[in-house]
Amino acid sequence: MAEIEFGGMKFKGGKIFVILTLLSTLAGGLWAGFEFYKDYTDMREKIETYTAPDLSDYDKRIELVKQKLEMLESEIGIILDEVTLVADVAKELKNDLKSDVRRIETIVEDVETRVKEDSREINRDIKIASKDIDDKMDSLSTKLSTQMKQLQEEITDKIQKALENPLANMRKN
Repeated sequence: MAEIEFGGMKFKGGKIFVILTLLSTLAGGLWAGFEFYKDYTDMREKIETYTAPDLSDYDKRIELVKQKLEMLESEIGIILDEVTLVADVAKELKNDLKSDVRRIETIVEDVETRVKEDSREINRDIKIASKDIDDKMDSLSTKLSTQMKQLQEEITDKIQKALENPLANMRKN
């Protein structure tokens, strides 16, 4: 087996292996610590030299967007108020139209009822007037017949008397 002497101490195979492992672990730990420290100092330098970017342009844009949003909200509010007003007016007009239509329906029904009553009354009056006219025509016809008979009798009588009259045969010379 291999043996190493170092500072008055003798190390044999297994111990050498443990020592090498410890030394490599220690060296790796030191190397990681130094790398971490180097990253830390680099980051510290970057942080110390860091200057914040100029975000004023973004701030202006955000403010402009906020203003536009406020304007849009106020315009939407105005539009909603107008829509509500129009809806209220439309409801009112609809209700007025309904009441007007109902009133007109009532008037039309009344007129139809009156027309039917008047039509019945006029038909009755026409029948009565027609009957009266027929009765008067019959009466007039009867009177005319009677008068014509009388006139015919009178004319026949006068013609008869004129024919029987002896002077009627004379001629003028």
